[in-house]
Amino acid sequence: MGDVTSASSPVPTAPSVLGLAPVIPVVVLEDAADAVPLARALVSGGLPAIEVTLRTPAALDAIRAIAREVPQAVVGAGTLLTPEHVAAAGAVGAQFLVSPGWSPRLLHAMRDSGIPFLPGVSTASEVVTLLEEGVTELKFFPAEAAGGTAYLKSLAAPLPRARFCPTGGIGLASAPSYLALPNVGCVGGTWMLPADALAAKDWDRVRRLALEAAALAV
Repeated sequence: MGDVTSASSPVPTAPSVLGLAPVIPVVVLEDAADAVPLARALVSGGLPAIEVTLRTPAALDAIRAIAREVPQAVVGAGTLLTPEHVAAAGAVGAQFLVSPGWSPRLLHAMRDSGIPFLPGVSTASEVVTLLEEGVTELKFFPAEAAGGTAYLKSLAAPLPRARFCPTGGIGLASAPSYLALPNVGCVGGTWMLPADALAAKDWDRVRRLALEAAALAV
């Protein structure tokens, strides 16, 4: 992620998070007070890379709390849409950045942040364009709606440098078929974060579901 190079002036690459765990939980938090116990449950279950989406007012405070209080976690910011989002995520300690799509302006901001990033793509043309920019690690979104495993498999031969974190509509049953693909490093998902468990603050259930997801490593 953020594997950015130039033929004339190589740029040091940022570390990848694709290999941290087979699954990156995609977290939407309404209450920042839930961030630390939720992160601890996920880490305990073997899922240290946690994407907190910027879809709620609590998101930035949640990222800050996890970054400060759960050192075993690698907390990232998702649903980044603007350079301002990138700056805000970096300011609270986000350790990776994820966007559902990309624009030249957003890509520039993510690259300049120095933080590992996954720009979202859903077409071969987008992948080719980003490969030209030196970006080789990408989010494939929305995975199921955009063609799923069949589409990703078709990209592997013509675009072997591209690696993906498919996200969107993936569950426990379908995740293994994605993880078996040679161009998939991990998947993003929410199935280990059922709404009723979060509402009840049932962190032990989250931990058990995380353990099940972490066991999908192939």
